[in-house]
Amino acid sequence: MEETEYPVGDEHVIEAIGKTRVVIRNGCVVEVGLPVIEDCPLARRFAVPVTEMSPDAIRANMEARIRGFGMCTPDREVVSETDFVLFGASELMMEGLRAGLLDGAVLACDGAGTVVVSSPSLVQGIGGRMSGLVSTTPYPSVIARIREAGGHVVYPETAAMDQAGGARYALEHGFSRIAVTIAGPAMVEAVRAAAPDALIIAVHTTGLTPEEAERLVTVADITTACASGTVRAAARTRALVQGGTGVPIFALTPRGKALVMTKLSATTMPLLVKGGPLPEDAGRSPTPLI
Repeated sequence: MEETEYPVGDEHVIEAIGKTRVVIRNGCVVEVGLPVIEDCPLARRFAVPVTEMSPDAIRANMEARIRGFGMCTPDREVVSETDFVLFGASELMMEGLRAGLLDGAVLACDGAGTVVVSSPSLVQGIGGRMSGLVSTTPYPSVIARIREAGGHVVYPETAAMDQAGGARYALEHGFSRIAVTIAGPAMVEAVRAAAPDALIIAVHTTGLTPEEAERLVTVADITTACASGTVRAAARTRALVQGGTGVPIFALTPRGKALVMTKLSATTMPLLVKGGPLPEDAGRSPTPLI
């Protein structure tokens, strides 16, 4: 079997389960920080479940992703048709592209950085199994796969993570109905300034201050709640729809609501729909909320 070659200085930094810092170099997990939460209902449902919030359990999950689809390696798979969760950011964007609500999505991919894609299966292949990417190293093989599938890599030389730059790139290349995934209120505001009509999906919200959470829900169209108590509190007066209960998403604008409802109309899963005050957690939230 041919040995995988890695570039000099190869490194990927991920904020994984429980906002845990994970560093991967040359296809190996070399650093796992301490989790900031004690339990997560979503992590318990992973293909390799994290039932105990410990560095060893998180390392095992990360190593399974590396083996399973080549995460953070030059062998990274980038296409998938499989829903991993009902209301994930990539699942919502995938359905939005299928339904014609969107014509492009700006997201981040390990091995490529900021990407712009219009293929539903490429959105899901990139985003469905990757979370919390902070920085990455460019791989020509991964970039080539993305381009072969019709995607655009905005910063192929550096694999930079710049969603505002990605939004500008998308508009300059003929996309007009774009969704952008972002982390943090400053980037939400930067993307809104760069692309006023973009549908913004905020992700990786654990640990936001009350002021940051308020800034985020004021500008984003959809936000994930993750393990954030402040986002749940800020969304209370703004959310139009909540998807899920343990680790929910909140649609904050009519456009965000339309995307969630489009996903609901397309799923074959049995659904319970009811009205009431939000948020509702049914006692299944991550612990603690921070």
